[in-house]
This record gives sequence, structure tokens and C-alpha cells, in this order.
Amino acid sequence: MPCKLLTSTINWLNQLLEHVTGWFKKGSHNPSMNSPRIIPRDQHPISRQQISRAALNVLYGLHKAGFEAFLVGGCLRDILCGREPKDFDVSTNATPEQVNRLFKRSRIIGRRFQIVHVRFGREVIEVSTFRAMNRDENPDKQQHHAHEETGLVLRDNTWGSIEEDALRRDFTCNALYYNIADFTLHDFTGSLQDIENERIHLIGDPHTRYREDPVRMLRAARFAAKLGFHIDKATAEPIPELAELLLQVPSARLFDEVLKLFLSGHARASYEQLQQLHLFRFLFPGTQKALEGEQGPVWEDMLLAAMDNTDKRLAVDKPVTPAFIYAVLLWPEIQQRIGGYLSSGLPPAQALHKAATRALNDQIQHTAIPRRFSTVMREMWELQLRLDKRAGRRADALMEHPRFRAAYDFLLLREQAGEIKPGLGDWWTRYQEEDEQGRRQMVSNLGNQSNSTKRRRRRRPRKPKAEG
Repeated sequence: MPCKLLTSTINWLNQLLEHVTGWFKKGSHNPSMNSPRIIPRDQHPISRQQISRAALNVLYGLHKAGFEAFLVGGCLRDILCGREPKDFDVSTNATPEQVNRLFKRSRIIGRRFQIVHVRFGREVIEVSTFRAMNRDENPDKQQHHAHEETGLVLRDNTWGSIEEDALRRDFTCNALYYNIADFTLHDFTGSLQDIENERIHLIGDPHTRYREDPVRMLRAARFAAKLGFHIDKATAEPIPELAELLLQVPSARLFDEVLKLFLSGHARASYEQLQQLHLFRFLFPGTQKALEGEQGPVWEDMLLAAMDNTDKRLAVDKPVTPAFIYAVLLWPEIQQRIGGYLSSGLPPAQALHKAATRALNDQIQHTAIPRRFSTVMREMWELQLRLDKRAGRRADALMEHPRFRAAYDFLLLREQAGEIKPGLGDWWTRYQEEDEQGRRQMVSNLGNQSNSTKRRRRRRPRKPKAEG
């Protein structure tokens, strides 16, 4: 009986090994599933002092309840790169339901990929269960795992071992595990070597993994930009060919990915990676068309200036808003459209409104834009026409507008890029610095714009008086 059990186990392992071998094609990263590199505490630099108290509470809570508990992913990568981690993720063999019962302030989220959010004060720790690889012989496959014909993973809630979970992760730099039981570091995929070599390396066959989740292509660009790493040749080569798979991704999810790319302190580097990998055109097709037009260099200068300013603000902990970067990203498309409306006889304000509506309607087919941001974007664009109208008390009224500062910054970008002649931005800069008397003098120097543009009403001829 023990021999039969042993033979059955060996056969199952051989089948699994064949499946894994087939999954990792030539040129892909092929780690050994059965021989992880385990680094003891005295041979790696990760300390519990670098881990948030909330994450430690979750790790110890799972461990004391008899479950395996590992810190995993980007937080370990950031610590090894000398960066301060912002988020801490935990991986365990406990199911979402078991985690949910263990922690009072927790809830299961997601249908496509179930995880648990455990809250400690303002901090949220994301807890995921070890996931299994997609094996045809898995009896739970139909219930917990689903693909589209294109290869896109629709659902992945099949639980497995830590070894399988490591191979299911996207990049080697995100596949390290820190064991709270003995403080060892587990490396299943050559993660430490790739981090040391500053390399973004996809786990598995790139074509298969990108088809499973096209957002991995954006993540490759983002990690390369954020960390200053280079993308491995086998990881990068299929991306231009498969970039159109992004059209399958829900626009709301792509909106979140765009924010991570452009509002995390590495916007310029992200933009350059997106262009190099031919991904940008599938996020902002209208903008890409404008960039390839006659004024392309002007528009790119404007985009890069906005991204540099955003990165600088984030570096000194100043607030940034998605509305501003999206307003800049869509402005080239609006300017391409507005000419047609002006030539048809529409006044500038109406032409701008129609061009903005078309640009927004087209863009939300690719990346969603919540109304709270699109409303602000419209106000910024409309103020571009009003900033030149400064006579009388108009300048003071404009400064009271809640979007004045954003519109003013937007104007400076347009001048800096060479879209419009400089001068108006400098006038507004000086106006904000002047006292009341100085402001009145500046407006007076402009001349009375309202009188010079006002039409004189023609006097009607008097009716002749009736006789008698």
C-alpha cells in the first residue's frame, strides 16, 4: 500500500513537472519549482523594523492560528533596493473565508481574484491565498478558473501551494517571500539575482502571460520606470505585437493603471517606456495621433513639462490631481478637433466645448474618466479662453474661480512648450504678486478692452410727427 501511494505521488509530480516544463517555453524564465533558495535571517538585510506594525499583526495573527504567513512582493523588493515600501502584502495558505473569520476588521473583495483587506487604523493590508497553476486535471478548474478564447484570465480562485503561487506571480522582482515563522527569505524564481542585475523579468512564457492579463505589459513599463531597471529582452520583445490586447481590458482598470504610471513620481520615465514599447497609443489614441502630426514636437514638450512638474510636486509632498494630467494629455487632441468647428463658423467657446466633448467621449472607450475629474478638466480648458479677458474687474473675478490656479499652470505649460506666444502667463504671474493699487494700474495699462470691442447701437430714425 505505501509503495502504491508513493508511485501515485511520483506519477502526479511527473505530470505536474511536464505541465510546468511546457508552460515555460524557450527564452522564458524557467525557475526550479522544487528547489527554492532559502536565505536565513543572518544572510539577508530585511528586518522586522522595516515592516509596518499592521503587516506584522496580520503575519503573527495567521501564524498563531496555525497558518503559513509570508510577506510577499513589492515591499520586499523595495526594501532590498533601499526604498521605503508604501504597501505591505501578505500571502498565506489560509482561504479568504478563514482570514475573514480571523480578523474582525476585514472583508473579502473581488470576484475575479478574491483577496482579503484587513484594516488596522488607516492602513490596509492585502492578504491573498496561495494560488495554484492552471492544470487541466484540476477538478476545481471549471468552478474557480476561467479563460477567454484569447487567453485572458477571467477568474482565478484555485488555491495551491507557495511554490505554485510564486510561479503565478508576474515578475521575478515581485516573487520573494519572507517567512514570519523563522524570518527566512524564500526565492523560487531567481528574484535576488534579477534585482541585483536591475532586470525586469517576466515569469513564464511572455506570450501566454500577457494574454492571461494584458495589464502585465503596463506593469513591466511601470516597474522599469519606477525602479530604473531594464526590461529583459525576452520580456520586452512580444509587447509591441501584443499591445492591442489592452483593448480587452476594462476602461476603469486602465484608468487606475494610468494613475500609477503618471502620478507616482516617475511620470516622464513611464511615458518614455510606454512609447518605446508602443503601448501609449492604446491608452491615448487621439493624443498619439496628434503627436504624430505636424505639431507633434510641441505637444510632446508640453506633455513632458507637465510630467516633470508632477514629479517635482510629488517629490516635495505637494498634492496632484488626475484632472490636471488628463487635461494635458487630451489637449493635443482637442486642438486638432477645434479647427474644424471654427471653420464651420462656430464661436471659439462653442467650438472648444464640442471638441472637448468629442475627445472625452472617445477617451472613455479606452480609459475611464470619473465625472469628478472630467468636470474639472472642462473648466480648466474653458478658462484658457477667458484668461486673456482681463479688463475692468474680470481679472479679479477670474482669480476667484476655483480652477484659476490649475488653469494658470496650464497656461504656463502651453507657453513653455511653444503652443502659444509667451506674455499672458507673465502678466498673470505679476498680477498675483501685486497689491491692489498695482493690479488696478496693470488693468488700466491694458486699455478698456470692453469699450473697444463693444458695438455701437445704431439709432433708429425718429418717426415723423403726425400733423394736426
